[in-house]
Amino acid sequence: MLPLSYAPQHQRPNPCPSHKPKQQPLHCALPFPDALRAAAAAAAISLSLLAGNAAGAASTAAAVDQPPEICRGDDGGRDAEVKAEAVTNEQLVEEAWEVVNEGFLPDAGNRPWSPELWMQRKQDILQGSVKSRSRAHDIITKMLASLGDPYTRFLSLSDFSKMSKYDMTGIGLNLREIPDDNGSLRLMVLGLILDGPAHSAGVRQGDELLSVNGIDVRNKSASDVSSMLQGPKDTFVTIKVKHNNCGPVESMKVQRQMAARTPIFYRLEKRDSDNSSVGYIHIKEFNAVAKKDLVSALKRLQNSGASYFVLDLRDNLGGLVQAGIEIAKLFLNKGDTVIYTTGRDRQVQNTIVADSEPLITTPVMVLVNNRTASASEIVASALHDNCKAVLVGERTFGKGLIQSVFELHDGSGIVVTVGKYVTPDHKDINGDGIEPDYRRLPDLNEARDYLLRCQSKKLS
Repeated sequence: MLPLSYAPQHQRPNPCPSHKPKQQPLHCALPFPDALRAAAAAAAISLSLLAGNAAGAASTAAAVDQPPEICRGDDGGRDAEVKAEAVTNEQLVEEAWEVVNEGFLPDAGNRPWSPELWMQRKQDILQGSVKSRSRAHDIITKMLASLGDPYTRFLSLSDFSKMSKYDMTGIGLNLREIPDDNGSLRLMVLGLILDGPAHSAGVRQGDELLSVNGIDVRNKSASDVSSMLQGPKDTFVTIKVKHNNCGPVESMKVQRQMAARTPIFYRLEKRDSDNSSVGYIHIKEFNAVAKKDLVSALKRLQNSGASYFVLDLRDNLGGLVQAGIEIAKLFLNKGDTVIYTTGRDRQVQNTIVADSEPLITTPVMVLVNNRTASASEIVASALHDNCKAVLVGERTFGKGLIQSVFELHDGSGIVVTVGKYVTPDHKDINGDGIEPDYRRLPDLNEARDYLLRCQSKKLS
């Protein structure tokens, strides 16, 4: 099961006003195509930025206008099923068209795109009636393919259902961050695995998570809280939830069914060339426990005498982008830029910055290659552009696009490229990647001199 985290839902105009909009919950930077597609599918899916910060706001992938929360009734979801049936095939096609019209990043595709051309496309498609739901899905598939963007695509009901069940907590639920009227973050249950531990214990979609093992989780990120929920298989975690907006508060013990494997492997090495000890850390992917385990590794290596660190991101195809962001912050000064995001929607135009002082201040060398991609490139560029690390190895892959996943009214979905990442030095890495500073590991003094020159250049 691939770990998938969630951003606040993206609300858009409803093409069938007689029906309340369904949630469009998933926002992610999906794996890249061609030679690395199969490998990426086996790795964790790269997600778009989630939590906000001092300069950044709440989500880079989508707007955060929230519909009013409604208490659960006794219909067991039957009303939603009726609504899905009532959506016409033409309305479903128009709904998918509208998502692209509002948010698609024009330069993501290899074919010309403009609102005028896209409007003409809708008029051509909807000249006649759409006879069946399968035909509507075929039309949407071809309509998206016409954009020439390998990442923008249609998801069948079964594919969307599988995506919505990705679990990064170990208890079968997924969380999203929602700002309240006071600007505080609340954590809502966005998705549940049917008959999974949390569902069996009584958690339902739309519940608010209040605490984990007695620790208040308000204003914490979904990534951090997912890590708090993780633990050894078959152990228990106590959670407190508020059932929907007007329901009771309930505490419950939930048995963990799976645990995220650590992607952090580390050792202390002695280098004869400069008589120093180096802390070598390999990060295989960015998952729910990556930050926690990296902090532990850094502290242990530092206490063991490491005078600098080698961070190995080779063959790391990405993972949870939010985990990558949080890891980059461990090395940056407060206020340093982690990444910029750009897009047509101003809600996608954000600056993510470090919000605390660095955990370590010793020099860092980051190993990269042509399979260092997505979240790994965010980490590498953040450390490099802020003069915290030298890059060593090969040019990186160059995956810098942001995708959002939207649920349509019949339970299917579409993936749309809505933005892209720009490094702290304002470089667009998509398609180009990041050029390293060295092909082979420099010695410690050479790396220090490089970083000092970098810092002087920034100050000048």
